[in-house]
Amino acid sequence: MNQLGVGFRAENPTADFSQDNGWVVLLKAVLIFAILVVGTLLMIWAERRVVGRMQSRPGPNRTGPFGLLQALADGTKLVLKEDIIPAAADKIVYLIAPLIAGTACFVSFAVIPFGPQVQIPFTHIHTGLQLTDLNVAVLFVLAVAGIGVYGIVLAGWSSGSTYPLLGALRSSAQVISYEIAMGLALVSVFLYSGSMSTSAIVDAQRSVWWVVPLFPSFVIYVIAMVGETNRAPFDLPEAEGELVGGFHTEYSSMKFAMFFLAEYINMITVSALATTLFLGGWRAPYPLSLWHGANQGYYPVIWFLVKICLFLFFFIWLRGTLPRLRYDQFMRFGWKRLIPISLVWIMVVSAVRAMYKFEHLDRRERFMIMAGAVLVGTLLWLAYDTIRNREPDTTGAVDPDAPVDPYAGGFPVPPMPGQTMLRSGGPGSNGSGGAILGSPEKPELEEVRGG
Repeated sequence: MNQLGVGFRAENPTADFSQDNGWVVLLKAVLIFAILVVGTLLMIWAERRVVGRMQSRPGPNRTGPFGLLQALADGTKLVLKEDIIPAAADKIVYLIAPLIAGTACFVSFAVIPFGPQVQIPFTHIHTGLQLTDLNVAVLFVLAVAGIGVYGIVLAGWSSGSTYPLLGALRSSAQVISYEIAMGLALVSVFLYSGSMSTSAIVDAQRSVWWVVPLFPSFVIYVIAMVGETNRAPFDLPEAEGELVGGFHTEYSSMKFAMFFLAEYINMITVSALATTLFLGGWRAPYPLSLWHGANQGYYPVIWFLVKICLFLFFFIWLRGTLPRLRYDQFMRFGWKRLIPISLVWIMVVSAVRAMYKFEHLDRRERFMIMAGAVLVGTLLWLAYDTIRNREPDTTGAVDPDAPVDPYAGGFPVPPMPGQTMLRSGGPGSNGSGGAILGSPEKPELEEVRGG
């Protein structure tokens, strides 16, 4: 267990950028941009092919070898399509929103390490395979992700349409809910690594990857990252069965392409962050790590990209297999399951780190502390379960057999299945919410069926 605290003393970034000059920084930025754009095109192609295979159909196979040029053809089509701006849109905000979403997704990748210190070919410059690093690099990624949701919210509001606005509101609530769970999942990584720097966190995983001791945090992060990126089965802001296309319904041409690009790059970003924080970053997996040169030179870039591809395949797998959740179930799961579990797990990790920090505690004392923590947690859970299962108070409850007037509150509210609907002519027909379609003394009743 002492090996788990190797990186606990690391506070500052371990990557060295002292030899970087202007053209080196520019070269890194261009390479990151090219990798993300090309990765997006390949991801779109791979998603169609893999989902097609899961659903017993070929997927794209005509444009280019194996259909590889299909995503490029679709991008060209979007560029050449007519750009339409709705008459009711707030034009300035409507144009700025996709730029915010598209820019934020690229900025997040600035602090992700692709590999160790290397020498640039044909030069004497040594630099880290990373654009830059910060003492709070992981918080920087979370902050940029929070800014990216402004693009979605502003897009829905500025479109001047109902369905995009509903999709934007869903997205803002969804991102706020699952960003909390994601941030809490990362706290245990900070406790074990002793740093928020991405290079320091990778350096702290030389002996063991954090996915092993912090597996619950890894599971919580994976669930939260799917909700954060609005991907199936959590793609509720874009639920075409309810909201047409969601927040980008009124967008076309390149502005729609910016949202499309942002979604896929965000998938790559959260996958790269999961690789960096839990799977050793660019470090080679066992048994490749036994090779002396596995973590030197440009070989770590291969291991890093392979790990990202595994996460991206996981995204595709979810889309091809799971149905979309109902929105209230999705939000209830985030607030009543993920966040409480994350808080309890942080307390457990903090207790473990504290016990191993105070070396004067013997094994018996540590066991008693852990047993007491488990006992307290069990009692709290039993108390919560007892309160939750208590019989509800039915005093003042509405009679389920009583007729329901859908216009009673001034707005049409559909009745629940099994209730009897009082058929009226709508609000304003009489003084009490509607004129009855029969005689005033004998209103028409209709039972609503279904489940």
